[in-house]
Amino acid sequence: MSDRIIDQGADDAERVAELALRPKTLGEFVGQLRVRDQLDLLLSAAKERGAPADHILFSGPPGLGKTTLAMIVASEIF
Repeated sequence: MSDRIIDQGADDAERVAELALRPKTLGEFVGQLRVRDQLDLLLSAAKERGAPADHILFSGPPGLGKTTLAMIVASEIF
């Protein structure tokens, strides 16, 4: 058996690398064309109204891009 301690938390270098890999806009987001188009419509309408977007719920198995889309929505709202 190994006496190695494994840290489950990411260090700063890992966080920086992860942020550099994630798309920052809907235009950079690859895949899920229908979801991307619906989000674009929702965010455009909210910007034109000058109001926040309605509630958005992302669901699905790991690896679909839910966290990335949430970060994109947060950055494109303002």
